[in-house]
Amino acid sequence: MRSLPRALLLQLRLALLVAAGAPEVLVSAPRSLVWGPGLQAAVVLPVRYFYLQAVNSEGQNLTRSPPGQTPFKVVVKSLSPKELVRIHVPKPLDRNDGTFLMRYRMYETVNEGLKIEVLYGDEHVAQSPYILKGPVYHEYCECPEDPQAWQKTLSCPTKEPQIAKDFASFPSINLQQMLNEVPKRFGDERGAIVHYTILDNHIYRRSLGKYTDFKMFSDEILLSLTRKVLLPDLEFYVNLGDWPLEHRKVNGTPSPIPIISWCGSLDSRDVVLPTYDITHSTLEAMRGVTNDLLSIQGNTGPSWINKTERAFFRGRDSREERLQLVQLSKENPQLLDAGITGYFFFQEKEKELGKAKLMGFFDFFKYKYQVNVDGTVAAYRYPYLMLGDSLVLKQDSPYYEHFYMALEPWKHYVPIKRNLSDLLEKVKWAKENDEEAKKIAKEGQLMARDLLQPHRLYCYYYQVLQKYAERQSSKPEVRDGMELVPQPEDNTAICQCHRKKPSREEL
Repeated sequence: MRSLPRALLLQLRLALLVAAGAPEVLVSAPRSLVWGPGLQAAVVLPVRYFYLQAVNSEGQNLTRSPPGQTPFKVVVKSLSPKELVRIHVPKPLDRNDGTFLMRYRMYETVNEGLKIEVLYGDEHVAQSPYILKGPVYHEYCECPEDPQAWQKTLSCPTKEPQIAKDFASFPSINLQQMLNEVPKRFGDERGAIVHYTILDNHIYRRSLGKYTDFKMFSDEILLSLTRKVLLPDLEFYVNLGDWPLEHRKVNGTPSPIPIISWCGSLDSRDVVLPTYDITHSTLEAMRGVTNDLLSIQGNTGPSWINKTERAFFRGRDSREERLQLVQLSKENPQLLDAGITGYFFFQEKEKELGKAKLMGFFDFFKYKYQVNVDGTVAAYRYPYLMLGDSLVLKQDSPYYEHFYMALEPWKHYVPIKRNLSDLLEKVKWAKENDEEAKKIAKEGQLMARDLLQPHRLYCYYYQVLQKYAERQSSKPEVRDGMELVPQPEDNTAICQCHRKKPSREEL
């Protein structure tokens, strides 16, 4: 059988699309939009990224993917042919709503600059090519910037409600009180506290307690920050454990002290940072991890109409309600697919409830509804679920992460009672109100895309450290037993910092 000529095939395909009422899929490269931090030389991130909105020839934004394989591509190269640098540029991530996420990771610094071409077929998109005048620093280049300039470059928010709330309990921070109290209260054999001092943008620390292996996560983000921005001098304590620690009342005697944790709770006073999970995945994106705040956005499963109309859960047995989920699933398989993938806390229940096979996280989004139930504390999968395009059914919880304050029930997610007594009712509601459920899922996803951009995490970390430093009533010191935390050696990609380092008086 003879094959049809390529030109005729294209004409037939176009006719079929028009007949199906889909003229919007014809992309106009010049009218399409490109924007984001990865187009600015001064925004240094582990993975640089920017966005593309496909627009048709009528000037309308596409709201779904163009048919066939994604025709967009990105080429990133050095402006100077003499500078041979290693830059990893994966395929664009199709977010299935007419927008695409472009990423690249630099393994060396470019002195002359970068040329970024964004192409639709062979045609340049929007203002492509984009020229980033050098130097363009890679992640491991130690070249800290003045804090005000750095925050302006990153477009850091001027206010973070959670940070304001956390520090309202601490108008002044007495370092001597903390030095006396923290080791006694939290630094025993079962402790998971690390005592940090930052002086002249160098990091020093000592471990208090037995369970401090997770200091690798706090070390790596602090080191990454000091490579990019001049941090204030400060002395603080990071809780590496799951549970928030400070439960004293604000007006009580003795008064509470500001322990920094990855998770907060309604009955504690800890100062909350982004979790080690999303922080580490941001630092190791496109090399050490597969699930991160960017990759998840291009792997959200089938379109809404093609998702399985059941609620879904997979996870460990770290809370009793998770076992209840499995029981509910057995009794109502038409509404819920829930399984425990590993038993540790309730091993005696494995025989009764069974053990589910592990599933890749991206496969969760084959289901239209995602159940988010606490683990030992807040479930750290929640940011990733919110970035998908399924509807999140979130258990009422006393625990929270740094971004929860911006989320509203029934606008960004559907709330469920702590004891799960209304879960099935809420799943039925979602099935019977498909358009409303879809709208909530989309609103939640859009909010998460804004709040959880990697550069926003850096802003948040800096602002917590800044607010803390402002409240110190005495000068931080390098204490006995502290050791310097060195920058990682990066001999394959040595860089020369072109910035004049300002003195402390200038900051």
